[in-house]
Amino acid sequence: MPKLILVRHGQSLWNLEDRFTGWVDVPLTPKGRDEAKGAGQKLLNVPIDVAYTSSLTRAQHTLAIILGEIGKEIPTIRDEALNERHYGDLQGLNKTQTAAKFGKEQVHIWRRSYDVPPPNGESLEMTAARTLPFFDRCIMGDITQGKNVLVVAHGNSNRSIVMQLDKLSREEVLELNLATGVPLVYDFTLEGKVVSKEIL
Repeated sequence: MPKLILVRHGQSLWNLEDRFTGWVDVPLTPKGRDEAKGAGQKLLNVPIDVAYTSSLTRAQHTLAIILGEIGKEIPTIRDEALNERHYGDLQGLNKTQTAAKFGKEQVHIWRRSYDVPPPNGESLEMTAARTLPFFDRCIMGDITQGKNVLVVAHGNSNRSIVMQLDKLSREEVLELNLATGVPLVYDFTLEGKVVSKEIL
């Protein structure tokens, strides 16, 4: 029974500083590296055939730490389709200061609505529109061949995948929060149907 393991990268410097990160390349914090090690420890007994990650360093570094922990070199595909949601003009801004500038309600809409993007950025809907075709074509292609797949990506790219797999509504996905460095494991049939889901 093939498995899909989704991991959001470990804590980054801008997560710690409560800033909008998006496509800006920022490093992991020491806590983020520890979270990645912890994820690797939890996956020691899970065979993994192929890994996918984004084009951003924090996801790639998290994946490298996980693979170091499990002591394996496996084929790895990097693609910006798995990148974090692009926050446009908000990238680099502190979330509290942004709320003071634009108003709490407006920032809440940009952060938490499904289809309203921040200025010059992406909504979750737009993120899903680039992530899910890649997921369906490549990642599910491996799963239906019986492979166990590890995906180390980001809060919003992973949320769009979970939304599809868990059949969440637009409203339900807005309440979904994925913790950094926590493996989420799905078991599938070879036909690509979800059989079970477990948080490690």
